[in-house]
Amino acid sequence: MEAHGCSGQTMTDELNMSRSPFSEGAKRKKDGKTVALKRVSMSDMGEKFRTKCMREVRLLQSLDHCNIIRYQDSFLDNNELVIVLEWAAAGDLKRQVRKALERAVHFEERIIWGYFSQICGAISYMHRMQIMHRDIKPANIFLTLKGQVKVGDLGLGRVMNADDELAYSKVGTPLYMSVEVLGGGGYSWKSDVWSLGCVLYELAMLRSPFKSESLSLYSLYKKISSGDYPPMLAYYSEELRALATGMINTNPDERPSVHEAHSIALAMKRKMAGKGNPATLPPQVFRANIQGKVKRSGCSLLVPF
Repeated sequence: MEAHGCSGQTMTDELNMSRSPFSEGAKRKKDGKTVALKRVSMSDMGEKFRTKCMREVRLLQSLDHCNIIRYQDSFLDNNELVIVLEWAAAGDLKRQVRKALERAVHFEERIIWGYFSQICGAISYMHRMQIMHRDIKPANIFLTLKGQVKVGDLGLGRVMNADDELAYSKVGTPLYMSVEVLGGGGYSWKSDVWSLGCVLYELAMLRSPFKSESLSLYSLYKKISSGDYPPMLAYYSEELRALATGMINTNPDERPSVHEAHSIALAMKRKMAGKGNPATLPPQVFRANIQGKVKRSGCSLLVPF
């Protein structure tokens, strides 16, 4: 494989290296712009994995959307494939959820719809391009300092032909993997929708719908296959709860398409503009309200504080 995109220059010639908590970063000498670097060792790599790496490069090159991490360059450096990507300085959604949990506060609903409308917009674009993401989760959704969402880590993405409906390789993250995929039925467009529903649920509840500290893979499969997850508390709108529930439906045919979910998210983003909700209360007040609701409903406390 020949180096390309850097006019034959080595990485040292082109980039000043640095590290961040989120990924390896570099500052480009020619313009001082910070970029993210994804490194893939090519040594002792079989043909299958070399093909997978190059597929990711081609996939990244083909996508042009404001809510998808942009491909900028790639080259070989000491037997490593280095992919140069757009930098999202605020880290990923997983970090944001963890910080909210540590501070014992929930996201305002208008913030959730703002994030989710952008995430759905990115996946809707990918589906129109006949590409499934196949590993949608908070750790693969990034944020800029201005709060713009950037969907990334497309290494598992697959370009589907017009006649394809299912992809049968089982890849992804089990907590966000749909019931049909875990059962060996293959990926479809609605499998991405399931994962998106799990992300929406987590933005509201600060936990994955199927998360458990002591859950075996078999127990996780049983929970997912039966749709066994705690109901969402009624501090968010009926529309948010209905959309999440509809997307985490064990019957793929009954899930909305990502395009439908995107339309709902955009409408709710407009509706919620300028509004707050109980999640904006101080942590101790919000906690007391939740505990009162839980006591009346007989449910266990779903979100630890």
